[in-house]
Amino acid sequence: MADTAIHRTMSLPMPEIVVLLLAACGTALATGLGAIPVFLLGERAKGLGPLLLGFAVGVMGVAALVGLLIPAADEGSTAQVVAGLALGIGFLAVARRRFGPDTGFMGRTGPGTRTSALVFLVLFVHSLPEGLAVGTAFASERAGLSLFVILAIAIQNIPEGTSVAIPMEEAGFGHARQFWTAVATSAPQPLGAVIAYLAVEEVSGLLPVSFAFAAGAMLALIVIEMLPRAYTPPSRAAPSAGIVAGAAVMLVLSLLLGV
Repeated sequence: MADTAIHRTMSLPMPEIVVLLLAACGTALATGLGAIPVFLLGERAKGLGPLLLGFAVGVMGVAALVGLLIPAADEGSTAQVVAGLALGIGFLAVARRRFGPDTGFMGRTGPGTRTSALVFLVLFVHSLPEGLAVGTAFASERAGLSLFVILAIAIQNIPEGTSVAIPMEEAGFGHARQFWTAVATSAPQPLGAVIAYLAVEEVSGLLPVSFAFAAGAMLALIVIEMLPRAYTPPSRAAPSAGIVAGAAVMLVLSLLLGV
């Protein structure tokens, strides 16, 4: 049995996994870019929060529907799609229940620290299904799909990085700490990408379920976490404009890539 396990390990498509890991690490680093506006604007960046959150919702929504749910329906049965969606929604619900906010963050207490802890935990937990989406798309043979999903995750990670840096600026954390903490929220993405890729490679029939699972988790995240935060009063027009802009960017990208 040991010989069989070694043979299977040696036969894994390592070059593809290396490319996948680099791509997933790139999406994680993109989160750090979102901290840069906070460096430049300080607490004034808080005013951009609703617009940026709306943009992230638009990007993620199109990515979930066009990049994941439609391919799942094309490649699998209705039962597989429904099962995947239910599992993805359930996964996010359980994760939210188990990871609550703390009273402090990174050894500090005071204004902004509790918010920083909550934002970090929420983004850290939801980045795993984003990684699953990347790995699933990478395993697919659909033309342009993997690049579309990777770019979608990277683009929407940027405003998430801003949402991490804003409360950390209020709490008095330095710029380097803000940048790398933002990146750390996406640390599960490479792991999730590899898990999804290897699982789909081993069980070809898992692809539609994996697509639907990632779509369900991302759509649940939008409805449960991101939209309520974006539309916190008095925010109304800004998040709506962001949603339209984010969706438009991704729809154009999907047309260019032929997804």
